[in-house]
Amino acid sequence: MVDAHTHLDACGARDAASVGEILGRAESAGVGRVVTVADGLDSAEFAVSAAHWDPRVWAAVAVHPSRAGAVDETAKTKLEALARDPRTVAVGETGLEWFWLGKLEGCASKAEQFEAFRWHIDLAKRVGKPLMIHNREADEDVLKTLDEEGAPETVIMHCFSSDATMARECVDRGYVLSFSGTVSFTNAALLREAAPLVPPGQMLVETDAPFLTPHPYRGAPNEPYCLPYTVRSLAALRGVAPEELAAASTAVAERVYGIGR
Repeated sequence: MVDAHTHLDACGARDAASVGEILGRAESAGVGRVVTVADGLDSAEFAVSAAHWDPRVWAAVAVHPSRAGAVDETAKTKLEALARDPRTVAVGETGLEWFWLGKLEGCASKAEQFEAFRWHIDLAKRVGKPLMIHNREADEDVLKTLDEEGAPETVIMHCFSSDATMARECVDRGYVLSFSGTVSFTNAALLREAAPLVPPGQMLVETDAPFLTPHPYRGAPNEPYCLPYTVRSLAALRGVAPEELAAASTAVAERVYGIGR
């Protein structure tokens, strides 16, 4: 399997050895490759380094929307160089974060987030790589911005957590929806209704580690080796065998990221 979105640095990785330890645990659980995703400049530099340290690791680079105020000209130059690295397979995670507005100290304003999101959309199109989107309570604004700017060829809705209406909108646009451990949460009723609506060819699975640990270990630190729990939960919702879902999501990851076997 491929963990389509994880954060190795936030899982405690600092060097090639610690990256290898995390990937070793993942591989023992059937997770042979991961995409480690940046949420800032330092994280982006680490992600690309990790992808060069270990052939099982690929990178995605961007500045998280809550930190969008940091996307100045210097940051743009550095991010573009990192996005063009051959071990980088996506521009992300970028998007819109409305949940933390007014709650999280230092959270970027709406204007800052819109500006950074538009820049990341353009970057993904210029480098010819998928756009990986963080969307929290911003469904309408995310879709509107993508429509206005013109979406890249491949759009990945990371940690999809919206309802059936949003799922249908994304599927109709040809976007790829990535599901995390939240599909195993019994209180995520709207998400669990949406999950069966996504065609197998538009579906990824991810951990978003160290966050969103799936049931039955919710609340404990997450890691890529936990991905099978999410796969089993998602397969049960969709009425298919876990092996079938694992194979389908792996094929999608290989296609959209261009990582092969």
